Amino acid sequence: MLQALPIVFDLDGTLVHTLPDIAAALSRVFTAHDLPAPDESRVRRMIGDGARTLVARALEAAGVEADDARIDTLYRAFLDDYGANACVASRPFPGVIETLAELHGRGHPLGVCTNKPERSTHLLLDGLGLAPFFAAIVGGDRLPFRKPDPRHLGAVLDRLAPQDGTTAVMVGDSRNDLLAARGLGIRCVLVRHGYGEDCADELGADLVIDGFADLPAAIRELTASRG
Repeated sequence: MLQALPIVFDLDGTLVHTLPDIAAALSRVFTAHDLPAPDESRVRRMIGDGARTLVARALEAAGVEADDARIDTLYRAFLDDYGANACVASRPFPGVIETLAELHGRGHPLGVCTNKPERSTHLLLDGLGLAPFFAAIVGGDRLPFRKPDPRHLGAVLDRLAPQDGTTAVMVGDSRNDLLAARGLGIRCVLVRHGYGEDCADELGADLVIDGFADLPAAIRELTASRG
């Protein structure tokens, strides 16, 4: 019998619809500093490379030139605001809780690899009751590198299944997730409900699914293909 594949998930746009709380926190911080805040639809396209990059992109979208010191000031303010409001409107995408329970029950080691800062990641996963499903969680500020660098994903897999990192699946919503998976030579499943600029169907993932209800079948397909 084949061993259950380790499965590593992205967070924002994959497991949880975090856009409302991210956009609201960014809006409050920018308004407090007399800066024009981007609307939610624009913020959706900016998410995926970490909170500091999000702040820098929002400044650029507003036509504001800013040095590192100003970006850092706004970044810290954003983290403080978001940390206090991370679970106001954020919710797991449909089918996430049921699917995680099913995969966990089947013996799949589950992990999270996200460019989101680790404190915010734990606040969110704890607040939504998702943390118990995961044996390894590595945020974007834990290491000196992050996705698309495959070493970020590798660090999660080392905590989950150090014996063979090539037999695993990355589940995400973006090019960063795909590139990290490809860098390790593992399979990648992308969801269509995610964030960022790219269309999931055009990135070349092993499988693309509409939502989490389709994930167990996708994992079975990938498991069968390695047998």
